[in-house]
Amino acid sequence: MRRLISAFALIAAGPACLAQVQTLEPVTVSVTRSPEAIADIPFTVEQVPAAAFDDSFSLTVDDALRGSPDFSLFRRNDSLTANPTTQGVSLRGLGPSGASRSLVLLDGIPINDPFGGWVPWSMMPVDSIARAEIVPGGGASAWGNEALAGVVQLFSVLPQPGSGDARVSVGDFGTRTATVAQAVSAGPGTLDLRASDFTSDGTVLIAPAGRGPVDVDAASRHNVESADWHGPIGDGVTAVVTVRRFSEWRDNGTPYQQNAIQQVFGSVALSGPALLGGIWTTTAYMQGQRSSQTFSSVNATRTAETPASDQFDVPADAVGFAGSGSWTDAMGGATTVGADVRDVRGETREDFLYSKGNFTEQRFAGGRQTFAGLFAERTQSLAPGFHANIGVRLDRWEDSDGHLRNILRSTGALLLQDFYPTKTGDEFSPSAGLTWQATQELALHVSGQHAFRQPTLNELYRPFKQGSSTTLANANLSTEHADTGEVGAEWRKGKLDLNLLAFGARLEDPVANVTLAQGPGTFPLFGTLAAGATGLERLNLGRIDTQGGQFSAQWRQSDEWEINLSVINEQATVEEAAVAPHLVGRTVPEVPRWNASLGVTWHPVPRLHVDLRVARVSSQYDDDQNLLPLAAATVVDASARLKVARHAEIFLSVDNATDTLVETAHSATGVFNVAPPRMVDGGARLSW
Repeated sequence: MRRLISAFALIAAGPACLAQVQTLEPVTVSVTRSPEAIADIPFTVEQVPAAAFDDSFSLTVDDALRGSPDFSLFRRNDSLTANPTTQGVSLRGLGPSGASRSLVLLDGIPINDPFGGWVPWSMMPVDSIARAEIVPGGGASAWGNEALAGVVQLFSVLPQPGSGDARVSVGDFGTRTATVAQAVSAGPGTLDLRASDFTSDGTVLIAPAGRGPVDVDAASRHNVESADWHGPIGDGVTAVVTVRRFSEWRDNGTPYQQNAIQQVFGSVALSGPALLGGIWTTTAYMQGQRSSQTFSSVNATRTAETPASDQFDVPADAVGFAGSGSWTDAMGGATTVGADVRDVRGETREDFLYSKGNFTEQRFAGGRQTFAGLFAERTQSLAPGFHANIGVRLDRWEDSDGHLRNILRSTGALLLQDFYPTKTGDEFSPSAGLTWQATQELALHVSGQHAFRQPTLNELYRPFKQGSSTTLANANLSTEHADTGEVGAEWRKGKLDLNLLAFGARLEDPVANVTLAQGPGTFPLFGTLAAGATGLERLNLGRIDTQGGQFSAQWRQSDEWEINLSVINEQATVEEAAVAPHLVGRTVPEVPRWNASLGVTWHPVPRLHVDLRVARVSSQYDDDQNLLPLAAATVVDASARLKVARHAEIFLSVDNATDTLVETAHSATGVFNVAPPRMVDGGARLSW
């Protein structure tokens, strides 16, 4: 029991969780916020092992997660070249958008952008992650807001005192990485120091057929420095203290378009044993962020660009606290209860309306959001082979200090000033499910949940112009709600593991960028729009329905060979749209009908490790009216690692080995954005 208490304390506390989670495998902590056997959990839990982050073809964390067909970003390209505002997570195609409808956690702490909901993936060096859990369609009753489509939780590496490693690599397009880590004894605990630097000259984002002189390589650079201390502080209490600094700069494909982020983060987590053999945990965190970004519109021949806006400062801050207790009673059931609070403040400060070489107006838009929730989870054995899980959560949210102010830059005269009334709401998020171990080889499960997501500060208050598209904010957006369910079966015998499941979701009042005007012409909300320009507004559609099925197979032939196959079929359709009736029956943008992944691992000798990954995505649409298709694509990645000494290895990777043209965006003027072409990268790693 003492070992179990210690394991759970470290899991819930933060970065120190890895070693204990490995001891208890197969266990998940992302569904109920307490360690539970995966076999007893009625939701799909995909475990992404350490090998996925060790594989050298994964330069980014999100790329490592793409081995799961459930997982995708809003756009097809990964964070190596994608604009941060397009890096929201989509799980099972449940209404993908730049604002993620999935909650992403690092050691139990939310890392979704406070202002917009997207995820700063480059904040996490890939070799700092030990493993991950993906829970599509489940987890809202434990985590609340933003977990509407599911949860992705990442777990940090837990080093031993005195250990360390260093890694360097170089690749095509001027790509260079360097990371170093060292763990040292510090008092009763361990201090883990890490630093990472990534630089790339980048690639051109526009397809060759549409490029012009204005298109340049999308260069980028980011740095991360972190310090984590974990150890006992007396009376059975364990503490984890984390401090992290992150900075990023990107060139977004034309000379004028760039963005930058500066972020500092700190957290303290405590955990320890409680009465009746239980355990308690508390976590407090604080995040401060400043970002900036410029947008432009490019002429039809792509020979020149005109500034559209300059978001010169976007401050966003988040603070949070969470506490929980967990215990097992005489009936053999496990119960977890807890509470959490998250407070977010943010504002966009930008210059816009470019005329005669200068911006003429300045805008300040933002507000504050507060969430407070109580939750309870119970897992109970009902009979031999039967386990039930039920969760309930009650949230109170508040949107306050919403404002929009426009001034004339030349004189400072006030042109527009709106203060939006404070809004509050209560949300009830239940979940329930049942697992049945029918035979030694066959297990069945069924589950369902109700979840919510409050629109982000970005969706509520910040209008913006990107390229030829103008999108209006909407402070009157309603809360999104989703009902999701799944039924699945797993058959495991010997070296073969097969999974088959069907899932469905109904998303009520989804926030969407709805096309209301198309140029050329003059329109009430948008003014004059040129040919090919579009005017959009964030609106609540009536309902989106998603349904599909998934098949996965894992065959571990021996220690030398392992094959993983996963195929997902899904269809997301607009079923109701009173604000835009013409969208009814349309396919939701960015949701492909088919997504498949095949992974092969070959380990012929102890020193050599070879991986191959083939991903296939079917065609999809890039607009709400289904007029702008993106072609199907198949991408092949390969990597090899060779241990040349006890503590040294070299590696080589080839991303997009077949040099496939992967379309990532399609504009109304017929211009395609594309993912990077074939890229070769190699390097060395030392450990001690």
